[in-house]
Amino acid sequence: MITLRPLTAENRAALEALRLEPSQERFVNNVSEALLEADEEPGGRAIQFGLYDDDTPVGFVMISDEVDGPDYIAHYLWKLLIDRDRQRKGYGTAALDLVSTYFRERGNAEMWTTAGEGDGGPIPFYERYGFVRTGDMVFDDEVLLRLDLT
Repeated sequence: MITLRPLTAENRAALEALRLEPSQERFVNNVSEALLEADEEPGGRAIQFGLYDDDTPVGFVMISDEVDGPDYIAHYLWKLLIDRDRQRKGYGTAALDLVSTYFRERGNAEMWTTAGEGDGGPIPFYERYGFVRTGDMVFDDEVLLRLDLT
C-alpha cells in the first residue's frame, strides 16, 4: 500500500537518505535542501511527507496549501522526489494521485506545480498525468503547470 506520512523526527533521516539520479539534480533538490528551502520560505507554509510503500520510504513530497500572500502559490506541489532505485515503478504517479486527492478533498478545483525545462526533466511526466503548461515562467526559470481537479 502506497501512503503519504508526515515528516517527523523519527523518519527524517530515512527520508534524507533518498537519492536522485545525478542527471536529475538540476531539476529537483535533495530532501535536506528542500527542507532548508521550506525554512527559508515560511510564507509557503510547506507540508512535508514521506512516500511509503508499506513501511519502506520510496519518496518525498512537499506541498503548499494555504499560503501567506501572492508571492506564493496555493495548492502547489512544491517538491516530488522518488528515490533513484525506485523510479519507473509507478511511485511518482501514486504520489500525484495522493496529492491531487488531498487537494480535491479540501475543495480545491486545481493544483499547480513548476518544473525546469531540459533533457531528462520532469515536464513530460507531469503532462502525461494531465498537467498543462500555463505559458508562464516563474521563479526565474521554471514552467508553471496546472492540473484541473474537477
